[in-house]
Amino acid sequence: MHKSNPPFRADQVGSLLRTPEVRENRLRWKRGEMSAKELRAIEDKAIAETVKKVESIGMKSVTDGEFRRDYFHLDFLKELSGVSVDGGIEANPHAKPAEDGFTPPKLSVTGKLKHVKDIQVADFNFLKSVVTQTPKVSIPSPTMVHFRGGRKSIDIASYPDMDVFFHDLSECYKAEINALYKNGCRYIQLDDTNLAYLCDSKMRAAAAERGDDPNELPRTYASLINSVIDGRPDDLTIGIHLCRGNYRSTWFAEGGYEPVAEVLFNTINVDAYFLEYDDERSGDFAPLRFVPKNKVVVLGIISSKLPALENMDDLCKRIDEAAKYIPLENMCVSPQCGFSSTSHGNNISMDDQWRKLELVVNTARKIWGGN
Repeated sequence: MHKSNPPFRADQVGSLLRTPEVRENRLRWKRGEMSAKELRAIEDKAIAETVKKVESIGMKSVTDGEFRRDYFHLDFLKELSGVSVDGGIEANPHAKPAEDGFTPPKLSVTGKLKHVKDIQVADFNFLKSVVTQTPKVSIPSPTMVHFRGGRKSIDIASYPDMDVFFHDLSECYKAEINALYKNGCRYIQLDDTNLAYLCDSKMRAAAAERGDDPNELPRTYASLINSVIDGRPDDLTIGIHLCRGNYRSTWFAEGGYEPVAEVLFNTINVDAYFLEYDDERSGDFAPLRFVPKNKVVVLGIISSKLPALENMDDLCKRIDEAAKYIPLENMCVSPQCGFSSTSHGNNISMDDQWRKLELVVNTARKIWGGN
């Protein structure tokens, strides 16, 4: 069955391996050897060439590969007034390149949250100008501002009341999504590691230590996400990608979706779920029994972390297995995550990446037919 609206039978999560030009010149820009304008021109050229390649293999969902970001989440979140990031992300010419031994930057809320400028609009408008298929924008889920540090990382003077914090955070996101929509964006994905982390017993214990109830957090996060997306226009598709961490081919969490499945599928009002199902870390397909009939699950059964190419017959068997719990027409297929959630990229080659994306498209054609 051909699917003409997103998510598509063959879809992708977001980030792609940066080209050598983008990687090298980004480091030059960080060292103060190049202006932001010069770097942007290099990124523009690389994005225009890359999207042509994505489209040529038959992918109908096209991102800019997140070529302009260091991290899938922090570059976006630090543009919100009231959010501070300490460590590797700031464009500090004296900072050592991230390659020299590195700890991920930390995010905290140090003031009142406000959306003071459009964050992704200029990037979206460029992407829209160079694609013939559907441009897709991935942004970090609003939950990312809360989970890592919980209450302790949120300035108590700015937010003595957490309800006001969640309200302001929601308003920031609504403003950004509204600006994207006004500029023609019709396909947005929220990247959320937190709901997947809450499938991991160690991460649940850590959340409890911070004073959060791991059984309540999914409901809190569902309310937050819904407060952002409810009332959206009918022609705006919003998906959520659940990720267990993706940095240079490593991961941070494990565990099946069972602990969050009911809330995830029935309480969060997104249209689609991008779920990691590339290995045993993700558990079995049984949690998909909770998915309602009006929602789509994109099975991330092709690894973006490992270079070995999966066997198409094995992938088809796994899709058949998932179909015991959810109808085939409610499914699509994708890589399990982006190929480069941080600018460093996963430990695979460009050739590996393209072969994997082709395999996604060819698997979808084999299962659902169409072009």
